[in-house]
Amino acid sequence: MPAIIRKLVTILDETRQEMGREVNPPIRRVIACAVIRNPFAGRYVEDLAELVAQGEALGGLLAERAIAALGIPGERVESFGKAAVVGEAGELEHAAALLHPKMGAPVRAALGKGPALIPSAKKSGGPGTAIDVPLGHKDAAFVRSHFDAIEARVPDAPRADEILLCLALATGGRPLPRIGGLTIAQIEGKDGLR
Repeated sequence: MPAIIRKLVTILDETRQEMGREVNPPIRRVIACAVIRNPFAGRYVEDLAELVAQGEALGGLLAERAIAALGIPGERVESFGKAAVVGEAGELEHAAALLHPKMGAPVRAALGKGPALIPSAKKSGGPGTAIDVPLGHKDAAFVRSHFDAIEARVPDAPRADEILLCLALATGGRPLPRIGGLTIAQIEGKDGLR
């Protein structure tokens, strides 16, 4: 059964200056969120295939919305991350079912590639619960300049029988990175790590 979506929220963040220095081009980060009804709220269910399928469909929808908010082709996105907050009548495994088995494939398809592991986070909580969505480079997880996070919060979600699902995309890493490590120019793109 398709997800019952109560609300879609998109949050765009654009950094133009850091420590009095211009960030050029500005770094744009977006979080696309879906607040969905948890079909398994309040009960234990062994087979979570319904949420796995919803995660796949929502991955495509959220990627489309996030790319549109960034205003660039998907291939130009540099970082990604995902997260979920499950309401009190659910369990963490419900968030995991949305995030892990199939959500990544449609996101990667929308970006043209993205072999790196999509960083993720999950927690339970009530309306207004904030979650830090981790970000990492989509093609090479060892690019330190792109180790980052962005906070997601929807004031009235998740309700007890809901899940807040978030996808974050970014046009770059942190402003003014200077701690070394693998650079974008050094990415080999063979294994999602380097």
